[in-house]
Amino acid sequence: MHRIVITTFLFLLPILIGFGQERIRPVVDTIGFAQYDWQMDSIVSRLNARIEPLAKESWKAVIAPHDDYKYAGEVTFQALSGINAGTVILFGVAHKASSFKLEDKIVFGSFSHWDAPYGKIPVSAIREDLMDRLPGDMWVVHDSMQMVEHSLEALNPFLQRQNLELQIIPILVPYMDYKRIDEISGHLSKALQEILKERNLVFGEDVAIVISNDAVHYGDEDWGGKNIAPFGTDAAGNGKAVQFDRQIIQECLTGAINPKKVKGFVNYTVMESDHREYKWTWCGRYAIPMGLMTANKLNNKLYNQPLNGIFLNYATSIDHELFPVEDLGMGTTAPANQHHWVGFAAIGYR
Repeated sequence: MHRIVITTFLFLLPILIGFGQERIRPVVDTIGFAQYDWQMDSIVSRLNARIEPLAKESWKAVIAPHDDYKYAGEVTFQALSGINAGTVILFGVAHKASSFKLEDKIVFGSFSHWDAPYGKIPVSAIREDLMDRLPGDMWVVHDSMQMVEHSLEALNPFLQRQNLELQIIPILVPYMDYKRIDEISGHLSKALQEILKERNLVFGEDVAIVISNDAVHYGDEDWGGKNIAPFGTDAAGNGKAVQFDRQIIQECLTGAINPKKVKGFVNYTVMESDHREYKWTWCGRYAIPMGLMTANKLNNKLYNQPLNGIFLNYATSIDHELFPVEDLGMGTTAPANQHHWVGFAAIGYR
């Protein structure tokens, strides 16, 4: 009896979600991320008590991590604290792109809202305007991909808590090589330039870009049987991995942004022989160049100057005391130890 009721409910769920012309993208990860307002209030209160606030900034774009709040919460909080725009374009990872055979096109959804701790977040009408202006071979609407991807829903609660009137434009970036990223980002930046001008919107004040990414995924255990620890997993080896991450950030993602730096990031993280394969395991190996090149080209078009990247923070899931979330009904979705850890980078652009 109960099983029949549950099955019927699951069958009707897509219909219920779309009822009344609203199509709501529900929260998928209810363990690593907050789903209720009281959870988010507690998390921010605890983070404020743990870390020194950053200097007040208003970023045009940021790179922010998306791992479990217990691990990455501090860095995510710092990265997003300078996003003050009412509309945020979110560039996310497409972790399951291979399951849907998605590549060479950015991925939009058709959801009208995303569920979040403080209520539904509307998707901005700018999304449809963007799709209308982009060549049809550069994008696809794929709700199933957006339904299973966690890299954007990690950021929404922090952004929404800062601005209850927040609107978002979620974009996922699957496999593609640098040439394709350069091509699509050129069209995206041109479309955004036109939209901002027509709507009298200011980049950084009214519309900002947030790029979701976790830095190196490192270790020799619990990575699906893979050893992704080229320097070893003792203290010295893990230290070298962190040093290599910081080298990538300094060389490619900070200072005045230009195509050479972004191409350098791709060369660090993507195999030359097959762009679908990792060279160095940053899951944002496509989202970062797409989001950053779009933001930088837009800034060049609007203000005739490149973005300037400011390093905000770097941490790993094993290098700092983790704050409690278990009493909030939350937890972690993966281990964190010398043999399995993840890096987190926060970078702001103005």
